[in-house]
Amino acid sequence: MKPYIYITRKLPEEAIAPIRQKYEVKMWDHDDVPVPKDILLAEIKQADALLTMVSDTIDEKVLNEANNLKIVANCAVGYDNIDLTAAAKNRVIICNTPDVLTDTTADLTFALLMAVSRRVVEAAEFIKKGQWKSWSPFLLAGQDIHHKTLGIVGMGKIGEAVAKRASGFEMNLLYHNRTRKPEIEQKLGTVYCSFEDLIKKADFVVCLAPLTDETQNMFNREVFQKMKHSAIFVNASRGPVVDEQALYEALVTGEIAGAGLDVFEKEPIDDGHPLLELSNVVALPHIGSASVETRTAMINLCIANIEAVLEGKLPLTMVKKNSKICTNSK
Repeated sequence: MKPYIYITRKLPEEAIAPIRQKYEVKMWDHDDVPVPKDILLAEIKQADALLTMVSDTIDEKVLNEANNLKIVANCAVGYDNIDLTAAAKNRVIICNTPDVLTDTTADLTFALLMAVSRRVVEAAEFIKKGQWKSWSPFLLAGQDIHHKTLGIVGMGKIGEAVAKRASGFEMNLLYHNRTRKPEIEQKLGTVYCSFEDLIKKADFVVCLAPLTDETQNMFNREVFQKMKHSAIFVNASRGPVVDEQALYEALVTGEIAGAGLDVFEKEPIDDGHPLLELSNVVALPHIGSASVETRTAMINLCIANIEAVLEGKLPLTMVKKNSKICTNSK
């Protein structure tokens, strides 16, 4: 009997065609609606492998239903949607998709920074609505990016890629990270500083920190009040690192100048979300890695990880926290 792979979103048939010959493969029928929990619970009972999205919650309840599950391949760098402790207990290997999306996500992060600072979305809507009646010196005037100070919170691979892009704008580069990165300091001229100093000094604060117990709601009202009034905040990491009510209040009261958001505390967001009402917010639907090339590469990496594990080999990108306590066999 062929190993059974369940995929929680509808993917392009050409992406999974190579594995259909060797494995039994089933996909959820929709690409824009998460698989319902009851269906996931039913499928995991027989699945040898799961290919999941970051919006799928793979918690202890789900993992305890697994009888044959050997691997969950998460199509994302982050894996806070998966209970690693429960996975280890059930001898399930967890994999993610690092590296392949680094540059694409960095591009989008810097695009958000530029869009907010130069009021690109406001200007595009202004002209589309027929509001451009005359020219004036300060019509939709934004802020310069070049020669300003960029503070990066979370200097992983994506943070380094954002710093590289900022160096082309001759920005002053500050960063805060759990561990200092001397090699990046030397290569890019970045300066390590405390979180407190970074938020006070930076003209642009970019959050690329992973979601952990320590980072949840790390950007709260007190933090926003310590930023420059002209500061622009960009979040391309995870929504829950930000207290959204505090961010809204900071933007409305002018404590900071603007925000660019690719992620939210609850996704997808509800209609009428307060942050969407603000002209100084550029909001995107979690598309940091959403280029055709990169999403294809992410899917291919998930499939490669699944094939490796089902063939009794080590996967290419096992989550480190999981790798210490999981083996290839369940």
